[in-house]
Amino acid sequence: MFEGLFQPMHLIIILVIVLIIFGPGKLPQIGSGLGKSIREFKKALSDEEKRPAIEDKRDAAQDTAEKKT
Repeated sequence: MFEGLFQPMHLIIILVIVLIIFGPGKLPQIGSGLGKSIREFKKALSDEEKRPAIEDKRDAAQDTAEKKT
């Protein structure tokens, strides 16, 4: 379905359209904003993966402390 979507000629046409719409001065700002948002999204995903493991360890420590008392 999207086999020919990312051919070099199509990417050049997309780049020209973006240049016309936003202008060459705005492109670095758009690129840096997009890069920051992707980095923050990846960081949030990795934090979510780490958080359950930390909570599991904390729960296990609380369970052992309760068993001792």
